[in-house]
Amino acid sequence: MKRYLVLENGNVYEGEAIGAEGSVISEIVFTTSMTAYIETLTDASYKGQTVVQTFPLIGNYGIITPDMEGVRVSVSGYIVREKCDYPSNFRCETDLDSFLKEQGIPGICGIDTRSLTKVLREYGTMNGAICSSPDEFSSDEIKAYKIVNPVQEVTVKAMEDHKPEGEVKFKVAMMDYGTKTNIVRSLVKRGCEVFLLPADTTADKVRELAPDGLFLSNGPGDPTDNVQAIKTLQDLAQDKIPTMGICLGHQILALAHGFETTKLKYGHRGANHPVKNLETGRVYISSQNHGYAVVADSIDKSKAKELFVNVNDGTNEGLRYTGEPAFSVQFHPEACGGPQDTDLLFDEFIKLMEGRV
Repeated sequence: MKRYLVLENGNVYEGEAIGAEGSVISEIVFTTSMTAYIETLTDASYKGQTVVQTFPLIGNYGIITPDMEGVRVSVSGYIVREKCDYPSNFRCETDLDSFLKEQGIPGICGIDTRSLTKVLREYGTMNGAICSSPDEFSSDEIKAYKIVNPVQEVTVKAMEDHKPEGEVKFKVAMMDYGTKTNIVRSLVKRGCEVFLLPADTTADKVRELAPDGLFLSNGPGDPTDNVQAIKTLQDLAQDKIPTMGICLGHQILALAHGFETTKLKYGHRGANHPVKNLETGRVYISSQNHGYAVVADSIDKSKAKELFVNVNDGTNEGLRYTGEPAFSVQFHPEACGGPQDTDLLFDEFIKLMEGRV
């Protein structure tokens, strides 16, 4: 069955329908990852977005539910050049098309994703519609789409307690802005009991847990929309709790300190982004998924210093705060999927908590 992708600039791509029936308008973004499509589909940071996979063949190892980064698919739609109907992997449970149907996610395959990616790079991220007819939606309808309060849709509704199998060494309060499962797993395996908290949790609620550390997760959308989350971090600043942030958590922590964020032209999404540690001069290859960044010129050097920068475009990729035990990074050190070069940052967070204890 034919299906179309219609961009807000009028570009139309004809392809074949995959996944669930129906149409969807969303923001269209691309990722350059060659693998980890399962993790991409279930990453809550993609809430409200349709993902274009630049790698041409997707689905060749099928669907493996233990590799999911959330309890369900978070993307609004999915675009691939070619889907694999006969996956081969000893852990495979089902194929990509069946999984998308089960999750209610419409997709399209058979289009020139290379051409589409070039358009998104030249003109920037834009809205688009996956639909059964190129005339199903007007240009105004497509342009009017806006991602609204995505964090509130993906955050936990009540506190969750994740304990290690052995001794509990530290209690960590994690603000869930749309966390990936492997972030929780990375802390639990280091002996942390992780209390996963709703994104709008107040500072007083955090204090009731008496945590050894505070963790700020990744998540979707514009960081400036998270007014309560920003206030919570401002209120907690006096407590000087050892703190680490990732992605959206990095941006919200920056906003809480009075810095600014901006939307990037087409974002950083993929598993091969080089970042430079300004303290050591070492370059790491990182996994990334974000459309916003902290404005480097807005950073008050009396409050924080740049820790990492993006080697490709010079944008901020991390901050270390002065006068408080806190740091944050824009990329994903838990990197599922992707390189685990920066997994050591979790150990640095552990050392911060050890210093406090």
